[in-house]
Amino acid sequence: MALTMTFCGAAGTVTGSCYLLRHPGGAFLVDCGMFQGPKTLKELNYGAFPFDARKIDFVLLTHAHVDHSGLVPKLIRHGFSGPIYATEGTRDLLSYMLPDSGYIQESEVEHLNRRNRQRGRPPVEPIYTRADGVRALEAFRTVDYDRWTHVGEGVRARFWNAGHILGSASIEIEIATGEADPEKLRMLFSGDLGPEHKIFHPDPEGPENLDHVICESTYGGRSRPTVTPRDRRRQFADEVNRALADGGILLIPSFAVERTQELLADLAILMAQGQVARVPVFLDSPLAIRATEVFDRHAGDLEDTAGPRDLFHLPNLHFSETVDESKAIARFTSGAIIMAASGMCEAGRIRHHLKNYLWRDNATVLIVGYQAPGTLGALLLEGRKDVRIMGEDVKVRAEIRQIDLYSGHADGDELVEWVKERLPISRTVFLTHGEESALAALRDGLVAAGCEADRVVIPRIDDEVDLLGKGPVRAERKGPRRLEPEAVSALDWHNDLAQFSLDLRAELEQAADERARKVILRRMRRALEGAEE
Repeated sequence: MALTMTFCGAAGTVTGSCYLLRHPGGAFLVDCGMFQGPKTLKELNYGAFPFDARKIDFVLLTHAHVDHSGLVPKLIRHGFSGPIYATEGTRDLLSYMLPDSGYIQESEVEHLNRRNRQRGRPPVEPIYTRADGVRALEAFRTVDYDRWTHVGEGVRARFWNAGHILGSASIEIEIATGEADPEKLRMLFSGDLGPEHKIFHPDPEGPENLDHVICESTYGGRSRPTVTPRDRRRQFADEVNRALADGGILLIPSFAVERTQELLADLAILMAQGQVARVPVFLDSPLAIRATEVFDRHAGDLEDTAGPRDLFHLPNLHFSETVDESKAIARFTSGAIIMAASGMCEAGRIRHHLKNYLWRDNATVLIVGYQAPGTLGALLLEGRKDVRIMGEDVKVRAEIRQIDLYSGHADGDELVEWVKERLPISRTVFLTHGEESALAALRDGLVAAGCEADRVVIPRIDDEVDLLGKGPVRAERKGPRRLEPEAVSALDWHNDLAQFSLDLRAELEQAADERARKVILRRMRRALEGAEE
């Protein structure tokens, strides 16, 4: 009997985690996440699944981040009717995150359709709605860490704490092979692994003696110095004080789940100790506010906390729930900290704040997390002096800063150590959830640590592998790919067009007079006519 795995996402890229396993008893998914980054990649969210959702028996979720869970409502919308297994923390976070994701998609599509009507284009539909996000919650079944759960015919799973975010897990799976040999196939999906000494969580855990391991590679090519909690808070305080000096204002694009709560916890300590001024702090993200409430409820499960009720709530912290409350923040031109989602600046209220403040030279934007290629956050880090936000050109006069103190991901050295602790691994280590350079670096690190080179495999999107047998695994595609490997992590023509539009406007504005501007436009027209020929 066949036992195969298809890499439906997060292969050659960081986002879109989704693994399809077909076995003698049926089929199931590990994760069902959204693609993020360039528009070409995000368009995969709108396309058909590379499988029949009606034939999926169940889903195992490693954690709540939308690049691992965000297409669950779409899966149900397309006919999936089985259970979804996740930890209680993951379920509680997704009770807000999935409806919020649906709401964001409805809002963005509504805005797009207004523009489409003006251009005479047909309307588009959201991937799913807020109601779909609410409906998806009915399918969830919670599991405990460190306990085996029978999840389907011939399949059982055990969730291990991954130390990444609240509720995150690495998932160990045993699958009956359907062969005469009573031995079962043993696999481990790392999910996203947290770094050592992460705030709130223990170091990642997991079993050993496995057949296959699927390991994330987000920071596979990076090595960080060890940072103590005191060092982390000191460096964060330095950035905050630098930004607020001389009447400055600080914008922090922050992921609504985990990163926001980490920053609030450290700000509370720093302000209580007098290391940072008690300026107004605005948390302008309804989802982050709800997620903070979930963290409060789970405070007893968190490490490095002084007390459950005061952990995230500063006296000068203002929750901005409504649109009017969000708009009112714009009256502050100095002496305030604004935290808003999304962390990559691709959606949510942070885009409105960036539009309001990027052109101010007393503003600072502090990037505190991973930025996928092609996202607005990544473009700001590249040093772009002009960006497009919601169809408008915005000058970048604000100072763009970055800290890597709150990463939710293990670095390359920690990933190598985590894999070594899983040994022996009889067949394959699959490297996923990483960009090309990180994947290659982690592969080299594992080979240097003693793993056989032909048993460390970097699959591509839509590759399929046979999980049975004894020799090295070959990853291959049995049909056309939804997206070729070279297009998965590269900036696409949408990014090029946006930058070209900004460059063209700058060229026109710098032209000596109206005549010079018309000359530039005539040359552009001739170039376009030549391209048509």
